[in-house]
Amino acid sequence: MIKRAFTEHPASVGESYVAHMGCAFSFGASMIIGGLACLLHGLFPFAFTKSGSRRIETLYRRMVTHRDRRGPAFAADRAMPAMERRADGGAQAAE
Repeated sequence: MIKRAFTEHPASVGESYVAHMGCAFSFGASMIIGGLACLLHGLFPFAFTKSGSRRIETLYRRMVTHRDRRGPAFAADRAMPAMERRADGGAQAAE
């Protein structure tokens, strides 16, 4: 029962517990860095003008591209909407 709590979700995306932990830590650290850049941008509007949006786009691409390590047949059922580039250089989900 306890082992399943730690392995069920990682297995559902084709990862071991350790591989999933490493990926989650990587995403979390990236989000913290992006959040700090956004906070600093709030104080200094001239600084980090695109850091937050670039970080979000990069994380989104990583998650979509590597959503399911078992292969494309499994990942196709769970695809996220595509991102479209906005005129201001940002991105938004396609409708």
